Amino acid sequence: MQATFIRHLPTEWNKKTWLQGRRDISISPVTENNLIDIQANTKYLESLAPFDLVLASTLKRTQETAQIYGYEPKLEQLLDELDFGSFEGVPKEKMTEALGADWINNPLAITVGESVQHLEKRIISFLQLYKKHKNILVFGHGAWMRGIRSYLTYGNINQMNKMEIKNNEYFSIQLLLK
Repeated sequence: MQATFIRHLPTEWNKKTWLQGRRDISISPVTENNLIDIQANTKYLESLAPFDLVLASTLKRTQETAQIYGYEPKLEQLLDELDFGSFEGVPKEKMTEALGADWINNPLAITVGESVQHLEKRIISFLQLYKKHKNILVFGHGAWMRGIRSYLTYGNINQMNKMEIKNNEYFSIQLLLK
């Protein structure tokens, strides 16, 4: 299976570095710079097409991003962002101060609104559920996408917070799943 993941376009909370998690926030108005990036990304996606499945989380920021790219995605709850609990609506640095080094070095030991272990289980479930597809496109979220990248690279998601995936950034992976 080939899977291509695109993080949603920026929201006002992204611009303020506030954690969104499960808050259902719309994307910000699309800027000229966003349009330039979307055009470049679209050329890349066209080189991978056709997709046999296009997915987005149940949160509107991923769905809005997919629609701007010209797709009507199937909604998948497994793709929903990590629930940051009481840290939602708070600057990310406040959470990282509160959680200390574990956020970077041992996130699997952390529970915010949802345990990071549960996020890893959702990622594994996603891989199992969609492994028979040949070519999928996924519109997703930062922590979730860092989690799957860490899982596929290291066998777990404990390295996820040593990575960065910016808004509207994509990556593609080839998976050999049994």
